[in-house]
Amino acid sequence: MVVLRAVASEIVAAVSHLARYPTAIGRRWAIQADQGAAVPQRPLVVLPGLADNTSIFTDLKRALEQCGAGPIVSFGYSPLIGDVRTAAGRLAEQVEQLCAVTGAATVDLVGHSLGGLIARYYVQRLGGHARVAIAVTIATPHAGTLAAWLLSPLPLVRQLRPGSELLAELEEPAPGCTTRFITYSSDTDQLILPARNGRLEHPGLRVRNIVVPDAGHLTLAVHPRVLTEICALFQPEISPPETGNPVARSA
Repeated sequence: MVVLRAVASEIVAAVSHLARYPTAIGRRWAIQADQGAAVPQRPLVVLPGLADNTSIFTDLKRALEQCGAGPIVSFGYSPLIGDVRTAAGRLAEQVEQLCAVTGAATVDLVGHSLGGLIARYYVQRLGGHARVAIAVTIATPHAGTLAAWLLSPLPLVRQLRPGSELLAELEEPAPGCTTRFITYSSDTDQLILPARNGRLEHPGLRVRNIVVPDAGHLTLAVHPRVLTEICALFQPEISPPETGNPVARSA
């Protein structure tokens, strides 16, 4: 019965996502240069998974805006880019541009599936920890997935095979990495095989692994618990009445 409920939830999430997907093709969430001075909070960059777009974060964006978090911007990449490292390098460039426009010293990241691995590579291997306070990954194959053997023609997917050169590089020491990682994985994710590979295990990183039972790969991105906890993490703190000055959320 539990398995059937999980499958049913994933089907509902997939149908909803497919309905939204066309509306987000070619669209990005961005901050214009003339809006930078008005940004009150630390920017939040969202990274979708392989061949996906911002539609996967529709519910999360709505929830974050309702709780006053953001501004929220998106990072897009082509599945034909061929290498996680290249995508992470482009993310690094976007973060620098975002900081220049907004005047922010740091940003936060939320990545779904492969997007979470790109975020991790940027933080861990390209010095992104100097810019990223918190990195949240949702349904990300941190230790790879056996499902990657099914789409071998794509170089980007081959990097997701357990034991790949890329994943071995991410297992190397990460001295001085101060970014706080929070991962959301599930025991019934159909694309992360085995399910434990959705957890980030690294002795040199600050990590909190959260397992959400009975949630599929797409369901995790819209799961009420995940949305609620991410909003609680990024919502701005209430200003102390004696000063009236806004207090930035802590890392």
